[in-house]
Amino acid sequence: MSEPVLLVDKSEGIATLTLNRPGVLNALSEELRNRLAEEIDDLRNDPDIAVVILTGAGRAFCAGLDLKEMSDPNRKHQSIADPPKLLRSLHQPVIGAINGIAVTGGFEIALSCDLLIASPEARFADTHARVGLLSGWGLSARLPRTIGPGRAKELSLTGNYLSAERACEWGLVNRVVPREDLLPTCRALATDMLTCQRDVMFQYKRMIDRGFDLTLGDAMDYEVEVNRMYRGPKPEEVGERLAGIRARGRAQAEDAR
Repeated sequence: MSEPVLLVDKSEGIATLTLNRPGVLNALSEELRNRLAEEIDDLRNDPDIAVVILTGAGRAFCAGLDLKEMSDPNRKHQSIADPPKLLRSLHQPVIGAINGIAVTGGFEIALSCDLLIASPEARFADTHARVGLLSGWGLSARLPRTIGPGRAKELSLTGNYLSAERACEWGLVNRVVPREDLLPTCRALATDMLTCQRDVMFQYKRMIDRGFDLTLGDAMDYEVEVNRMYRGPKPEEVGERLAGIRARGRAQAEDAR
């Protein structure tokens, strides 16, 4: 019996999705894209899951589309929603655990996560132009907004690889951690997110994403509009939460010493 192309683990409010085609660097076959679409639909309606972690099995995060499958003249083309768009549709924060290469379509998937934690083995590349293709999952729009147009052009117009360390310097990756610490770090961040008020966390993610697409002035007006419609907690609840926040701050200050 063959291994499933997507591994799913759900525990304590966190769903971990693992692209599981390590023999072909987790290339996106139609089967894998279908399974990912199905699972994202399930997660969108799962009240028990508040944070999602996405990673890859083996030595790659994702090598992009399965070019061997695409080049098969007998392949029957199916219309499948693109994975990056599906990931961006989730109200839950998505943490990308980048364990190895993230190339072209895999790079686009990484860019659609809300934050990225990488191991030193992670590398990013946009090889669309080298293959003779144009991006269609948002890379040409999202990459310049993340690292700036000059750096985006350097990557997309050369197809060169970007190391995890340089990706962190450029603001693409939040942090680089040893490979053995990758998933524990992502899970610790997810656990921190779980301590927030869930509905507010989901709304905050929407506000940041929506505001980023607007001019500064429009984004600030949008924030005021959303804030005006939001019904905050009762004063006594705020007091209780502030006490917990202060205790957490003191504990983190002690840990930093």
